[in-house]
Amino acid sequence: MFKEKFKYYKNLDYSVNEPDLIDVDKINDVSEFVERKYLVNHEFDCEFLSGLGLNSNVFEWKCYNFIKKPGLVIIRNPFTKKGEKTWIQRCVASYTRKPNILNIDAHNMLKTDEDWWTTVNKTGDILLKNKLRWATLGYHHNWNTKIYSESARSEFPSELAELSRTIIKLLNFPDEFVAEAAIINFYHLSSTLCGHTDHSEINISAPLLSISFGLSAIFLIGGSTLDKNAFGILLKTGDIVIMSGESRLSFHGIPKVLPLLNDNDLDDSYDWKPFKNFIQDTRININVRQVNN
Repeated sequence: MFKEKFKYYKNLDYSVNEPDLIDVDKINDVSEFVERKYLVNHEFDCEFLSGLGLNSNVFEWKCYNFIKKPGLVIIRNPFTKKGEKTWIQRCVASYTRKPNILNIDAHNMLKTDEDWWTTVNKTGDILLKNKLRWATLGYHHNWNTKIYSESARSEFPSELAELSRTIIKLLNFPDEFVAEAAIINFYHLSSTLCGHTDHSEINISAPLLSISFGLSAIFLIGGSTLDKNAFGILLKTGDIVIMSGESRLSFHGIPKVLPLLNDNDLDDSYDWKPFKNFIQDTRININVRQVNN
């Protein structure tokens, strides 16, 4: 049952040996639950993929189909280290700027001529830093009505649209993916995301694309109702999740964000250091959707 499993993981004293948690780094290429999927790149050249921050050798991507959850795909190792840093910087410093909408807008914590990241670094305001939970791009999802509206829409970032389209194309989906809305979630160690389904989009046949950076987390996915069984997957920085087909309308959530276990990033350059400090206690999730048919 989803709620019971969510509570179990939320209260988990995390161990890397947790037997009930799926880590694709610890499975064989073929198992009764997961199968390895190899990508064949027929359309995009190496320079184009590198420009998006992606590992240009798609054969090195670790891509897995979940046999018991059709349509669910996990990709590990798709980004270069430089690419990860570029996307982290965009999420933190660029996608939090106007006209994008932030959860803190309702609290009037910023002046009209201020942007969040610049103000946080200039003032050292920890409260302002920790209050940020999400930013919406493109179609701005209305959390009360659960609908998208043409009157609440801004230009979608072209580089994120290109990244999303490319990933879906590499997975050989038959239809072109048009990125029209995104939510950038910022999780702290105490953060959770309760079980829900994403059904506000007109086109629910288009896949959902989710990219994680920073701290690891447990991703819990169940079935079409909360009384279906659920299982947990360990998501690490750079991981991509695709929900399509049967999994597209499955209940899912984040019961636990995990502390940084080790830090192998030796880059303490002036430009990168503020972002490195930020992601040492934060998980960033980019969730991209196609809204219309």
